[in-house]
Formats: sequence, C-alpha cells, structure tokens
Amino acid sequence: MEKDKMFAVVVFDIDGVIRDVSQSYRRAIADTVSEFTSYAYRPTMEDIDTLKSEGIWNNDWKASEELVYRYRENQGDNRDSISLDYQEIVDFFQERYRGNNYDGYIATEPLLLSQEYLTHLTQNNIGWGFFSGATRGSAEYVLKTRLGLENPILVAMEDAPEKPDPTGLFAAITQIESAILEDSLAPIIYVGDTVADIYTVNRAKEQQPTRNWIAVGVLPPHVQTSPEKKQNYGKKLEIAGAKVIIDNVERLNNQFIAELAS
Repeated sequence: MEKDKMFAVVVFDIDGVIRDVSQSYRRAIADTVSEFTSYAYRPTMEDIDTLKSEGIWNNDWKASEELVYRYRENQGDNRDSISLDYQEIVDFFQERYRGNNYDGYIATEPLLLSQEYLTHLTQNNIGWGFFSGATRGSAEYVLKTRLGLENPILVAMEDAPEKPDPTGLFAAITQIESAILEDSLAPIIYVGDTVADIYTVNRAKEQQPTRNWIAVGVLPPHVQTSPEKKQNYGKKLEIAGAKVIIDNVERLNNQFIAELAS
C-alpha cells in the first residue's frame, strides 16, 4: 500500500462483528450466572442485551458478576452483604468458553467475515486492525487460527482500559498508521455491535476533535431473528451515536467506506 494513498482507517471490534458469540460468550455468561445463583436464574439474550445497553459492561466476566448481583438484589439481598469471588466467576466462565485447549464454546463460533474481505480492503488502500475487549488468546484464536491472518494489528483486553475508554482505539490506529504511513488525518471508522463500542467513538471525538470519527453499528446475529429485535437493537446503537447500522460487517465494502469517509 502506498503511504500517501490510504483514504480511511477501519478498526473492528471482534465479538458480534467478526464472530458470532451468541452460543459462546453469551452462553458462557448464562451458564456462569446460573451457576452462581444456584441455578435459580439463567439470563436470556434479552437480559444480557439490556445490561450491555447501559454501555459499561463490555467485560463479560464483570457482566456475569453484575447479573448475579442484580438477581440477588431482586431477591431482597443487600449488595454489600453478597459474597462473590470474582476469580471463581472468571475461572468458571473460562472453563465453559475457552475449555482446556480452546475446545470449549469458542471452537464452535461461526465467522462473520472472510480473509478475502480484509484483503480487498488492503487492495483498496484502506488500513485496518482490531480493538476488542476479548482476551488476547481468544482474539488471536479467531484472527490467526480461524481466519488465517499472520500478524494482525490487535489491541486486546490486556493492552488497554475497558471500553468506552478510547485508549485502545487510539493504540490500534497508531499501529495501523505506523505500519502504513508516518502521518495521517485519514477518517477513522470503528465497527462495533454494542453501545459501549459506539460510546468509545464518542469519547475519541471528544479527545481528538480534529479527526473525522465514524461509528458503524453492526447488528449481531442473535438480534436478527425478528424485525422487532433488529429495530429495537439498532435504535439503541443509533441513539448512542452510530452513523449507520448494518446487518453484516462485509457490507462495509470499499464503496461504502468511501461514502462514509467523504
């Protein structure tokens, strides 16, 4: 890619954008909450979406813990008196999701884009990389093992504060631009499926107002089972600040990116 021809930078979230996590991460959340409420409560997809729509529960371990707390509070318990071991929650979640050697739920995740799609972006002078709240091991499993990417630019859970803090987004952009060109004011597109993802772009705009920041919301597969679910979920992303809503990440092709960046 010629350094002076990159006209946009696209940074992708991973969960719900690159891979379908409805029967992996979200299933692990439900399993974990069920386990730590003694099987009295198993959250539905709608329950998890409602929590995540608050924009601060990007970490699924903490989301699991919070759902347990809220269930117990609804039963009349005081939060301060509830005894939960966060590390036990993490360990149980990881046992279900990751398994012993990436043989847990993670092994069954359908992919939502192809390597060819990313190659097409590169061929059309679009820089790209990933900023995800997933652990580095989980993110690299999908990017390297499943998608076959050799050395993707990735900022993962261990590398930056949680969304909607934009630090990780800035780091991903810096790496992309360093690999492609020395200096750029190319428009930035961040593609995510949660309110926290959109809020991250809003925070980025506040901190770096001279750049053109564009939030693209993706409808994750689990909300595409009915027109009503799609509409309700998309409305939340729109209210949060998404410029456009799409139902599959590969709709964000060269022409669409050019239109958004113009």
